[in-house]
Amino acid sequence: MSDVFNPATAVRRLDGAGTGFLTHIETLPGREARPASWPDWIDPQVEAAVRGSGISTLWEHQRRAADLVHNGVDTVISTGTASGKSLGYQLPMLSAVSAGASAPTGRGATALYLAPTKALAADQESRIRAWAIPTVRAAVFDGDTPRDERRWIRDHAALILSNPDLLHHTLLPTHERWASFFRALQVVVVDECHQYRGVFGTHVSLVLRRLRRVAARYGADPVFVLASATIAEPAVHASALVGRTVTAVTDDASPRRPLTFGLWRPGMVDTPQGPVQRGAIAETADLMTRLVDDGVQTLAFATSRVGVERVADTVRHHLTEPTTQVAAYRGGYLPEERRELERDLRTGRLRGIAATNALELGIDVSGLDAVIVAGWPGTTASLWQQVGRAGRSGRESLALFVAADDPLDNFLISHPEELFGRPVEAAVINPENPHVLAPHLAAAAYEMALTEDDCEYFGPSLPSIADTLADAKILRRRPRGWFWDRDDRPGDHVNLRGDMGSPVAIVEKRTSRVLGTVDADRAESTVHTGAVYVHQGLTHVVTDFDQENATAEVVVGDPGWTTWASADSEFEIAGVDSERSLGALTWSAGPIVVRRQVTGFLRRLPTGEVIGQHPLDFPVHTLRTRGVWWTLPEAVLAAAGVGEDRLPGALHAAEHAAIGLLSYVAQSDRWDVGGVSTALHRDTGLPTIVVYDGFPGGAGIAERGFADAKRWIGATLDAVSRCRCRTGCPSCVQSPKCGNGNEPLDKDGAVTVLRLVLDELSADR
Repeated sequence: MSDVFNPATAVRRLDGAGTGFLTHIETLPGREARPASWPDWIDPQVEAAVRGSGISTLWEHQRRAADLVHNGVDTVISTGTASGKSLGYQLPMLSAVSAGASAPTGRGATALYLAPTKALAADQESRIRAWAIPTVRAAVFDGDTPRDERRWIRDHAALILSNPDLLHHTLLPTHERWASFFRALQVVVVDECHQYRGVFGTHVSLVLRRLRRVAARYGADPVFVLASATIAEPAVHASALVGRTVTAVTDDASPRRPLTFGLWRPGMVDTPQGPVQRGAIAETADLMTRLVDDGVQTLAFATSRVGVERVADTVRHHLTEPTTQVAAYRGGYLPEERRELERDLRTGRLRGIAATNALELGIDVSGLDAVIVAGWPGTTASLWQQVGRAGRSGRESLALFVAADDPLDNFLISHPEELFGRPVEAAVINPENPHVLAPHLAAAAYEMALTEDDCEYFGPSLPSIADTLADAKILRRRPRGWFWDRDDRPGDHVNLRGDMGSPVAIVEKRTSRVLGTVDADRAESTVHTGAVYVHQGLTHVVTDFDQENATAEVVVGDPGWTTWASADSEFEIAGVDSERSLGALTWSAGPIVVRRQVTGFLRRLPTGEVIGQHPLDFPVHTLRTRGVWWTLPEAVLAAAGVGEDRLPGALHAAEHAAIGLLSYVAQSDRWDVGGVSTALHRDTGLPTIVVYDGFPGGAGIAERGFADAKRWIGATLDAVSRCRCRTGCPSCVQSPKCGNGNEPLDKDGAVTVLRLVLDELSADR
């Protein structure tokens, strides 16, 4: 690790050394610490162990959070990365467990720690184990826990570190076996709670309500303490997760050294279709190589596993000193591999590491000089979590955001004030979504019979949904409530991280080796028979796609072309919940029905030339969700220069760009939403664009776009009109998931359409 690191000098050395260039440098000032005294209620053995590890001072926010939890107040700690949030919940949690260990009878107090990843739970357990508190028996309990250890954990562990998935699939359905644990449950920690958003967050919120219900069955009412990166309205989000009022601690009192933050635009490269922006992965690899060569310990974040491997491999092959240690870190590695990488990173043996967001979470990694973020990570909260990995040893640090070829990245690079001045997004969940609530009511009925008193946990729609489940022979209605009425377990049919069917395994035909998986909802368009599939830089061709058994067989070989699936989509307006008439513009939101069918695929040469078109026979998929849509009369569009011949391409391009920028106003990823445009829609009788949530029942994303229309469309127009391409590219109007092969697209027409919409939204009426 470098002894003296000057971020300003480092970033000037980078600028102009390659194809890309800096567009902005922001210096974020440091902050003085505000210490606090240790509370007198801490268990002596816990205090001795923590102080013995070198922690001699508490910060004010740690003390305030710890006091609230100790006093039984549900609390969320939402402060910056490396601000010591963990200690705010560890002190009361460990004190409760340690004090309970001396109880003359019974098990004594228990606690449950929940993290979104196995690695984070294991990291917490390692830290607690290192403190060696003799009165605290802690154990990780997840899908990797050997069966012979599970009985000991169930009977003896006072602190269980796990994840919502295992709570849903194992602890709650078999709660009678865990009766002594639930009866003594005093503290529940929900770490990194900003990760629980959208449909995943909605699932977790209902699991936590089921946990409260089961705990109450045994006479327990645990205090909930949540930890989060900085998000908008953390108390609102935490309260929605838990289902009762949560108090927020947000005033960060930890010290922080200054951070130099640079925005980086990759250069342009020539292609047969014209100049396009160089990829963020290639640009990031070059930047990381130069920093590591200069002795700067660097962490680069990429959004995909393939991207991470590409960055690490490129850096290894281009370093001046080839013995310098550089590695990748991502999901799919064995736990012992991850632990070794984390140790090497802490000690400085590892000089460069490329990672997915697995290293974004609170795993204890400190001392990094620089962080590079390759492409927008999805939310502002994630960006600051990743950037916060730099400078954790108390020194000045460097962060670089490298723009990917995406409309939102293009917009933020051109508007640094929007990035550095904007508040973090609100995390959106919807526990009342009937598509998510219904299976959790079935799971709750399996755990113990549902009654109308359970509306306290699940809301007023419980009786009607339970009756619907009874009509479907899933539950049985009895005078004492609703009972599970089948032989299987309902929780086995609910995947918290997306109930979209089983992932499809990619199997190498010759060796039967599983190369990877693809989500079921994307399989038809990515691993259909005849598709070209790239894994770790090696090209394969899919020879057989077996939907029933969720497998796709591939053979190694590069045929010399790529494939692009085509699909037909249409939507039906099922109702209008909100509507605004603004001059010629009608801006609406409500339930919609989307029907989509993958109909074939194209074979394309590297030049873009289409050399074949082949039909596919897949069923029509129907999605009932929520969306936002808007219309403009044909005459208004024609008067602005978008006549009948240009209308499909202009609307299509505007739709793509709007999808790309929706995450600017709503905490979402472009893969979380979809869109359809049409020159004449049967329900509106007008040219119409719709953007919708890609989840059954919706996830609240489109509603945020409806509410913040002017800011959303304004950013979309800016991104498209500023883009340096001539006719449209991935940085403005092309979409990586378009079912029509990004045809037709009219970039100039999209600018006209978006300007008309923005003018009507901005008019002072």
